[in-house]
Amino acid sequence: MLQIQGISKQYKTGDFVQRALDNVSLNLRDSEFVAILGPSGSGKTTLLNIIGGLDHYDSGDLVINGISTKQYKSRDWDSYRNHTIGFVFQSYNLIPHQTILSNVELALTISGVSHSERRERARKALEQVGLGEHVNKKPNQLSGGQMQRVAIARALVNDPDIVLADEPTGALDSDTSVQIMDLLKEVAKDRLVVMVTHNPELAYQYATRIVELKDGVIRSDSDPFEPAQNETATAPVHKTMGRASMSFGTSLALSFNNLRTKKGRTFLTAFAGSIGIIGIALIMSVSAGVNTYIDNIQRETMTAYPISIDEQTFDLTSMMTSGQQSADNQGKKHKSDAIYPDDAAIKGTASMTSSITENNLSAFKKYLDNKDSDINRYIGSAGIQYSYDTRFSVFSHDPDGTLVNADGVTVGKTGTKSMADQMADGSLMSADSSTFTSTRVSMLTGKTDQNAAPSSFHEIMPGADGKKNVGKVISDNYEVVEGSWPKNKNEVVLVLDENNSLSLTTVYELGLKSASEYHDMMNQLNSGDDVKTDTKKIDYSDVIDRTLKLLPACDQYVKGDNGHWTYVGDDVDQINALIDSDKAIDLKIVGVVKPVEDADATPLSSGVGYTRALTNELIDRAESSEIVTEQRSDKDHNVLNGMTFSPSDDATKAQDARDYVASLGVSSKAQMAQNMMAAAGASGGDSQQAAAMAQMGEQQLADQFDAYIATADEATLVAIYNQYVSTGSYNDNLADFGVVSRDAPSSINIYVDSFEDKNSINDAIDEYNKTAKEKDKITYTDYVGLMMNSVTTIINVITYVLIAFVAVSLVVSSIMIGIITYISVLERTKEIGILRAMGASKRNVSNVFNAETGIIGLLAGLIGVGATVLLNFPINSVLHHFMGTTEVSAVLPVGNAIALVILSVVLTLIGGLIPSRGASKQDPATALRTE
Repeated sequence: MLQIQGISKQYKTGDFVQRALDNVSLNLRDSEFVAILGPSGSGKTTLLNIIGGLDHYDSGDLVINGISTKQYKSRDWDSYRNHTIGFVFQSYNLIPHQTILSNVELALTISGVSHSERRERARKALEQVGLGEHVNKKPNQLSGGQMQRVAIARALVNDPDIVLADEPTGALDSDTSVQIMDLLKEVAKDRLVVMVTHNPELAYQYATRIVELKDGVIRSDSDPFEPAQNETATAPVHKTMGRASMSFGTSLALSFNNLRTKKGRTFLTAFAGSIGIIGIALIMSVSAGVNTYIDNIQRETMTAYPISIDEQTFDLTSMMTSGQQSADNQGKKHKSDAIYPDDAAIKGTASMTSSITENNLSAFKKYLDNKDSDINRYIGSAGIQYSYDTRFSVFSHDPDGTLVNADGVTVGKTGTKSMADQMADGSLMSADSSTFTSTRVSMLTGKTDQNAAPSSFHEIMPGADGKKNVGKVISDNYEVVEGSWPKNKNEVVLVLDENNSLSLTTVYELGLKSASEYHDMMNQLNSGDDVKTDTKKIDYSDVIDRTLKLLPACDQYVKGDNGHWTYVGDDVDQINALIDSDKAIDLKIVGVVKPVEDADATPLSSGVGYTRALTNELIDRAESSEIVTEQRSDKDHNVLNGMTFSPSDDATKAQDARDYVASLGVSSKAQMAQNMMAAAGASGGDSQQAAAMAQMGEQQLADQFDAYIATADEATLVAIYNQYVSTGSYNDNLADFGVVSRDAPSSINIYVDSFEDKNSINDAIDEYNKTAKEKDKITYTDYVGLMMNSVTTIINVITYVLIAFVAVSLVVSSIMIGIITYISVLERTKEIGILRAMGASKRNVSNVFNAETGIIGLLAGLIGVGATVLLNFPINSVLHHFMGTTEVSAVLPVGNAIALVILSVVLTLIGGLIPSRGASKQDPATALRTE
């Protein structure tokens, strides 16, 4: 039972007030066909809209089966329309882009009915109105009568208690009108049908009750209904009538179908929206190309100039700061009244000497190996490379069969090459920054490396994970011109320069040319004659598979009968015996490599390149050698001569001096005696005695010297010990024997991929120094920072400019999408009314338009990305032409493309937010009247 109790409704337009309904009361039965008649403006449609919940009364109450609607809110009215009311409109109000089946399903969809159930119920409803064979047609494919039948099926599909028909035959011819009225009469048998019409003939013929309205007041009622007293005894209560629920998928389907019916316009709309996206994507493409180029330059630069930390190094930064201060002081102008001494040279030397520092790389390596250390966040693709000061000698035989040493050609020249030798063979000039720094440090401190590896031998940088013998930095910047890269620890490659050249000295050292030619050349050089050099080319076949003999430092010592070890690295016979024994490691040259054209970094100097596997083998060999084991078992005495390391008293020094002299051969004793006498003569000693000794033979000198030592007092022996006897130290001996701790690298190279990461690593090292002990603080030189400090700033400025362009494009795109969505809202106003009439909530309507803007945004994003990909081809041609390089190419990264599509959707949703909210707030009755 529907009760209309004293309902009034008025409309205000400025000062004008129109009373549409004036205290109307009417009781309607659960199943009857009520026709409401009256002239235009009498309030018929207003009454129908109030019954249907499309319009709200000002006063009174609408009671449905004892449920009051006085306190109903918008959501309650939505549920009421969805579950209780079915509308049949004069203009059908079907959604044109949906099939008639989908139009009928819509009310069920809003109710939250499952897909299969609503599809079955919609088909049955259409069959009841005689349209079972037309379910897949669109409304514009039907006649007026058929469309009205669809409207009736839609009104009935949710099984409403009340069907409201507003001029259902107003747009139909007479015959069709009769058919529709017959159908409504049939519907009214089991539910309430309220019809508003201007056709009294049809009303009187089909309706079971006629109510006439005029000026908002009921003038007559052909069959009034007064409920029984027991039905009205209970006061109406507030109660909802279910909930309406439209899924976002339904909203998406409605919008997609609407857009699909307007393909051309949808495409143009999406294209308009994509203009901003295209602009952004093009900027991103060019920016990505430039950034890739910059990243490559940075990576290449940082590969050529890693952050190098040596065991012993210069603090070049502080030296340059000091030098700048000296330059500033030199810039001072003096008066022309006296002589002003210049201390710049002395201060510069003092600064250089004081800048030599020792780094505790063991503690720093422990910090680097800790995965939780902040510095590891910035390490580049090449990783951290540790270098170890392994010691070994390499021998081979020249074409004449002469034994040659890879560190000086002639066997017997031991230790590190002199500066002149290194200048001659080019090894110093071609050395990397770490080697060059170490050389300069050695020059200043006088520190030498006994049994050091040949300067022409270099370890090949392994992979960042240490598993590959040849790292990516090497393989990217060097090409194999013959053979292959080494795969095993006993395989090496010959490294040429970019001109396919190899130092002539290295050629002789490897035995590729006769050693006698080398000596002749050196004699010519020393005599000041024109030097004749043999620069005839060497075939690859003469090098590939050539075998070199490597002797670790620990195996160049032989234990004598007296139990002491003797160095035999300068003894040709001993070396020949050793290299033929199992102590020698056969090194096979398996390839010839050179830098690629325009190589970005050349960390591998010309000479011979060996693998980290060989380094590990040398470390393990030294660790397990007999001489090292023996020395470690007695840390107080030198295994080379039995003397005490660092004697603590003069008596021990005097005895060690006697033992030392006794261990010398005749020639060595004679030479020592001559040196001592020459020193005494220079300091004012007995010149006659010195002249007499000069006439003696070696044996006489040796005998005289033995007699002198036998009678010398302790003070004299201590003086001899301090000046001539060098027992070294325990650690020095282990180092000379080739002992290397993997926890104590000789240098550390930290590779990064960008200047920003380099700066972050500098900061991390600074933080490490703040917490480290004074002896563990790290000193290093940031070469790249000194040379290219402003590059990062330039890159950042470029980035900020690009971001500014992107921001402008985004704003323009958002405004455009908002306007397009607003136009769509205006065009679909009637559809909004239809959805609201069937119970769709404001939020449901908002979701429909949000879905539409989302689809347009998705399409705009895809068009924008696609257009950008196509435009990049001509853009790259222009870039390559004017820049003269193909290294800068505009390319839209896949990640950026996906992000732009998502951004386009988000922007369209944001841009359409206000229009969609406006659509949801539209009055449903007003929206239905919109054409």
